[in-house]
Amino acid sequence: MNVNQHTPMASPYGQPQPGYGQPGYPPLDGGYPAPYAPYNGPASAYQPGVPPQGPARGPPTSAPPPVSAPQQYNQYSHSLGDVQNGPPPMTQAPPRPAGSQPYNQGAANLTGAHPSYPQHYGPPPTMEQVTNQMTRMQVTSGPPTPAGPGYAPPQSSQPPISTSYQAAPQPSYTQAPPPVSSTPTQPPSSGGPAAPQQYFAGPPPPSQQQFASSLPPTSQQQFTSSVPPPPSQQTFPPSSFSGPIPPPSRAPAPPASQSQQPFPTPQPPFSSAPPPVNQSGFAAGPPAQSSFPPQPPPPSSQPGSFPPPGPPPTSAPSGQYPTPMPHQQQPPTTQPSPYHPGPPPLRAQMPPTSNHLPPGPQGPSCPPGPLGPLQQPPSPQTGYPPQQNGAFGQVRSPQPGYAGPYPGQPNYGAPAPAPAPAQKRLDPDSIPSPIQVIEDDKVKTTEPFTTGVRGQAPPLVTTNFQVKDQGNASPRFIRCTAYNMPCTSDMAKQSQVPLAAVIKPLATLPPDETPPYLVDHGESGPIRCNRCKAYMCPYMQFIEGGRRFQCSFCNCVTEVPPHYFQHLDHTGKRVDCYERPELSLGTYEFLATVDYCKNNKPPQPPAFIFLIDVSYNAVKSGMVSIVCHELKSLLDHLPRENPEMDSVVRVGFVTYNKVLHFYNVKASLAQPQMLVVSDVSDMFVPLLDGFLVNVNESRQVIESLLDQIPEMFADTRETETVFGPVIQAGLEALKAADCAGKLFVFHTSLPIAEAPGKLKNREDKKLIGTDKEKSLFQPQGGFYNNLAKDCVAQGCCVDLFLFPNQYVDVATLGVVPVSTGGSIYKYTYFQAQTDQERFLNDLRRDVQKPVGFDAVMRVRTSTGIRATDFFGSFYMSNTTDVELAGLDCDKAVTVEFKHDDKLSEETGALMQCAVLYTSCSGQRRLRIHNMAVNCCSQLADLYRNCETDTIINYFAKYAFRGVLNSHTKAVRDTLVNQCAQILACYRKNCASPSSAGQLILPECMKLLPVYLNCVLKSDVLMPGADVSLDDRAYLRQLISCMDVAETHVFFYPRLLPLVKLDSSSLPMAVRDSEERLSKGGVYLMETGLHLFLWVGASVQQELLLNIFGTQSFSQIDSSMTSLPVLNNPFSQRLREIIDSFRAQRSRYMKLMVVKQEDRTELIFKHFLVEDKSASGGASYVDFLCHMHKEIRQLLS
Repeated sequence: MNVNQHTPMASPYGQPQPGYGQPGYPPLDGGYPAPYAPYNGPASAYQPGVPPQGPARGPPTSAPPPVSAPQQYNQYSHSLGDVQNGPPPMTQAPPRPAGSQPYNQGAANLTGAHPSYPQHYGPPPTMEQVTNQMTRMQVTSGPPTPAGPGYAPPQSSQPPISTSYQAAPQPSYTQAPPPVSSTPTQPPSSGGPAAPQQYFAGPPPPSQQQFASSLPPTSQQQFTSSVPPPPSQQTFPPSSFSGPIPPPSRAPAPPASQSQQPFPTPQPPFSSAPPPVNQSGFAAGPPAQSSFPPQPPPPSSQPGSFPPPGPPPTSAPSGQYPTPMPHQQQPPTTQPSPYHPGPPPLRAQMPPTSNHLPPGPQGPSCPPGPLGPLQQPPSPQTGYPPQQNGAFGQVRSPQPGYAGPYPGQPNYGAPAPAPAPAQKRLDPDSIPSPIQVIEDDKVKTTEPFTTGVRGQAPPLVTTNFQVKDQGNASPRFIRCTAYNMPCTSDMAKQSQVPLAAVIKPLATLPPDETPPYLVDHGESGPIRCNRCKAYMCPYMQFIEGGRRFQCSFCNCVTEVPPHYFQHLDHTGKRVDCYERPELSLGTYEFLATVDYCKNNKPPQPPAFIFLIDVSYNAVKSGMVSIVCHELKSLLDHLPRENPEMDSVVRVGFVTYNKVLHFYNVKASLAQPQMLVVSDVSDMFVPLLDGFLVNVNESRQVIESLLDQIPEMFADTRETETVFGPVIQAGLEALKAADCAGKLFVFHTSLPIAEAPGKLKNREDKKLIGTDKEKSLFQPQGGFYNNLAKDCVAQGCCVDLFLFPNQYVDVATLGVVPVSTGGSIYKYTYFQAQTDQERFLNDLRRDVQKPVGFDAVMRVRTSTGIRATDFFGSFYMSNTTDVELAGLDCDKAVTVEFKHDDKLSEETGALMQCAVLYTSCSGQRRLRIHNMAVNCCSQLADLYRNCETDTIINYFAKYAFRGVLNSHTKAVRDTLVNQCAQILACYRKNCASPSSAGQLILPECMKLLPVYLNCVLKSDVLMPGADVSLDDRAYLRQLISCMDVAETHVFFYPRLLPLVKLDSSSLPMAVRDSEERLSKGGVYLMETGLHLFLWVGASVQQELLLNIFGTQSFSQIDSSMTSLPVLNNPFSQRLREIIDSFRAQRSRYMKLMVVKQEDRTELIFKHFLVEDKSASGGASYVDFLCHMHKEIRQLLS
């Protein structure tokens, strides 16, 4: 989906994507017609209710591959996910349907591609074992079931499976009880459960299928390998909905759809029930299948089946699904709703608390024995078999507030008899839950975080906490992947844990924290080490009574200048230590002397130049008049150091189409004057005096100009534009004024007019998925790279606002903004009515935010390690200096470190980030951030102190840069391999001996698989059919400069159930899976770029009145972009929450109201990242199984 703009989505989602239309699926049994049906409400499915038809489900084989067939998406094979963020598209949901599809073993090929995974895993560990393991993050524990715990024999064994299923309700994670709440949480164990599924969500190819089975659940490896888990989707489905799992009432609903069906019906992706559905379907075999199909139809409402993206075709099959699909079609499993991956584990969805594994032993309810869930009956699915949620061993207790078991379903959670014979999936609630980890961290964080302890990992980015600087930089400025660095390079290579830091030098601090102090050492400037040039900091050791100091970075001894001398106390510290920020704090600033300035003279105040496209498209869309009207008031809010004083920033104006128009707005003029430069091949600025002016002095002339521009070009017929000469014009103006500054370029189309930087349309969908795809991410020619280099040399930063209606080659137009430290904003199919609010908020923030110019950043380290690689929006002319023409408060740079010698556990490792920049008041400054981490010689210490969110930030940037030179599949494989090596090293060297069937994850990395899967499924690495090349290039550039908090919410969006809102705290989030959604509920999702308000079809009237002021679901206007202002506490609190979310993000998030079963739901489901994605991305459960398999292969 188009991340950048929602509207455009329509197109993709507008027509049914191929595959979408699930033909034929009637609602199974009367259930919801389509995917939604599954929605069924809260995932009642979990409930212990009876399984759908029970045994009937029987071997999936018999049934045709259900819906899922259409899936066809191979998660992996598919290679691109359409997910933008990582979340898999709906696809997963389909899996649910898969459930219904029979689990044909054969059919199970999930996606055909998977074949690579071998089928068997060997006997899976027993459930019990799994459980334990899981709890330890390993997931195994009980005795294996005969079949192999979790995996029941694929074939008919199904029933047995179910048994095991029930039996082992997934003990693996036993740890946490699966209570409803579990949803949010994940057991600390983190480990393993998920494994059982095949890793890939997409249906794997048949071979894969086996893989699935083989894949033991991770943590629960025990699953028997014999049977692959049902398609994960399938299994998932039920859960999938569970999500919020609405109140009971809701749950039933699903049943209705589902239950009616027995289970098959549940099919609809939505329903949480689905799982049952699967079951029943399974049992029934074909019937189920049929039921599944119906599910798909809903997609119709959905936009088609979800698969829009590549896989869609698969989905299409779904129609056929019924039978043909089987095996290979299996993929469809995922298919159901392309947009939602598969249902995530219900539990997970459930309340976070229980998420964990149930506290009790594995799930209390389930018998430890087999891994039930894992077991999953063999489903036809193969690749990752979809897991059926719920089905898993653990009994799923009803989710809070949810009704009990599905009505039709046999007891879902319960050990249930054969409830889900078909299911042998990992129980989503038994695998590590992001929500549980996030909530546990919030509970644990009660005191302010003090930075004085070396090597102490900070609270998560999702936790609100106060920081007290006591010698190390705040985590708001620097976050590390590991706070215990390996002492040797061999140890680092063995673990494969990336050693990196994400640095956000000018980050804004909350009001209750003190901004960095500014230290002025006078004309002599800052005190530095003579050899390595490190700046004075708390790590320097004063010796000889304070007359000299020894550098902690290079050990060189330097004389203390007489004016800086101070006596030492009895501990060897300077007496004035706590009076000097540079001796006691982790972050501070020095006032730089002229020696630190360009040409050794103080800088001029910066300038802002606004360059506005006035071609036909720009005028017609309303962009020109909106920009001109807004600038009149915005110019009063230019950045300044002191709020009491006027800004010293000067401004200039240019308009352009095929030629450029410069404006003289000198204060002495009565009217502005236009000077036209038509020779764009040799750009120059036709005036010096009067182009860059002070706003207050020239206010009347500027306002007159801004009033006249829209009128002047109102009747233009010029459609062609230039782009290179526009940036050259701004650059020449800054050179003439001898100052740094920023260009704000408002541009609409591909620059095809004859001029330097002219581009051709090279959009070619046929190259996607081929070796030539990487060329589409590379700029056309070298013109813009050279122009960027010139801009950086002058301190000319470029911010680009794009308003495209078609391909504009963002990969090339973005070169200058990205290389100069600027930003790109994209408003595809811009419409004044719906997009004006987002654009204006972005523009206001971009103009007003704190920014530094002409910046250079260098990272120094202590002996033993060095900074070797940098990721972000900047330019590097050598290997050490990161040059940024502009550096604002939102930009982060990720720095990778490598060993060049041994480190010592006593001294630890030090890093110092120094940024030299010109402030918006024209002052040259140095901002210093210091960080000390521990060093360790034991791998267990390394794995005890890592931060997964920062590791994911590094992996995403590493991968997104990798697509410039490698095939996207190779990039994904590299990530999977490195992640498997990290976890295999832990298992081999740090975990207590246990069965190979167990998946054991380090506590601090138990979410690595789920988050990594989100990166793999992102639109950059696995795009859906509706994701344009421009969207992928835009996202690639956008994520390159994100900090850890932004990448976290982008890859794993925040999903809040809006049932009761209290004035002080936010409701507990639920997991990103369709099974967590309740038909009777309303959910708010935040991705960092978008806000979605999802409204269930059976939502209570009281909620509708409180939020929308309407009586019924059908009266909700889904085109609204802001909620009505109603005078009731619920409406007021909801609008406050939305405003607070927007205030936390660097870009304004447009609100999109999504009604269940409406076509826009496809877009929303794209972000349900625990489900399978429409483009073939694996569900979380499937990926965990795949990871487990990869780890086992490495260990063997």
